[in-house]
Amino acid sequence: MRIVLVGPPGAGKGTQAAFLANNLSIPHISTGDLFRANISQKTELGKLAKSYMDRGELVPDEVTIAMAKDRMEKPDAVNGFLLDGFPRNVSQAEALDEMLQSEGMKLDAVLDLEVPEAEVVKRIAGRRICRNDSAHVFHVTYKQPAKEGVCDVCGGELYQRDDDSEETVRKRLEVYHTQTEPIIDYYKAQGLVVTISALGKVEDVTSRAMEALRREDHAA
Repeated sequence: MRIVLVGPPGAGKGTQAAFLANNLSIPHISTGDLFRANISQKTELGKLAKSYMDRGELVPDEVTIAMAKDRMEKPDAVNGFLLDGFPRNVSQAEALDEMLQSEGMKLDAVLDLEVPEAEVVKRIAGRRICRNDSAHVFHVTYKQPAKEGVCDVCGGELYQRDDDSEETVRKRLEVYHTQTEPIIDYYKAQGLVVTISALGKVEDVTSRAMEALRREDHAA
């Protein structure tokens, strides 16, 4: 299957993308991973993207599109892929359609992870990260440490990243509503959108998503 995953920040896209890609035996193509890989490998596209980022500017759509196209042309993506973070706006969605059409392919589904705004703020603003190891993540509501402000794993200090403050989260939501949310209407017009609730346990959301995708696959 060829799937696009959409949803607001804090919807759990990265977590769900990894499980779904594994269950469907297709590669998980994340924009963040693409940027990191191209920059660390010093590819021409990576150097171009870094030049914009170093100036504090947004990377132009054409650079992101070229990175995504390059990745989707790899042998492991021949039988499908799951896109996470791309397309980010309608012009990228149009470019993706053109890209696929030129290869005689099309998307099978656009999976929309739905989360109430209040829950997004609660999820992200409640995160606490260990200063010693950023892989040690806790939450003031969902995963409290045994001792407040102290990492259970290594005893390091837990802190809130600037990116996780409520004010920043609300700004990120505004960007999502204005730039990315319109792609849902774009794909609804093509009959591709499958919306599921992203509330509840990770495994429940995954099974909900798999069931919705199976129905979509059979309908196609």
